[in-house]
Amino acid sequence: MTRVRVQSLTISLDGYGAGPDQDLDNPLGIGGTELHQWLFPTRMFQKTLFGKDGGTTFHFVTGGLREALDRTREAAAGKDARIGGGPDTIRQYLREGLIDERHFAISPILLGQGEPLFAGVDLRARGYGCVEFVASEKATHVVLRRQARADAA
Repeated sequence: MTRVRVQSLTISLDGYGAGPDQDLDNPLGIGGTELHQWLFPTRMFQKTLFGKDGGTTFHFVTGGLREALDRTREAAAGKDARIGGGPDTIRQYLREGLIDERHFAISPILLGQGEPLFAGVDLRARGYGCVEFVASEKATHVVLRRQARADAA
């Protein structure tokens, strides 16, 4: 069965996935690019990731989370379906219990304010547990997985 995953979303030590004052010219907010020092080693990688030289294609869906997830699963053709977006998008999917596994990195910086990832989401109550925790020089990598609950059967 297809798993729904989030891969490589980064948060600050104080839990923000983007800094304050996000706009079209500054999509990660003030200080937000500092989150990704572990991920963006070259300018070429950044250009490719953000689609300036090809690379990622984005499709916009206006029918809500479940329609977007259905289309993602269809496009994944039996492989794991990956959900992308910022903290608000991921929070919405977490609240609906639609994410099976998520990898995130905790960057050793403080943003002080911005867009929090886990605000209002009780991960433990939703059945998530930590299945991997690895520290490196520029980030600590964490994998959370939703565990099968005995009362869900």
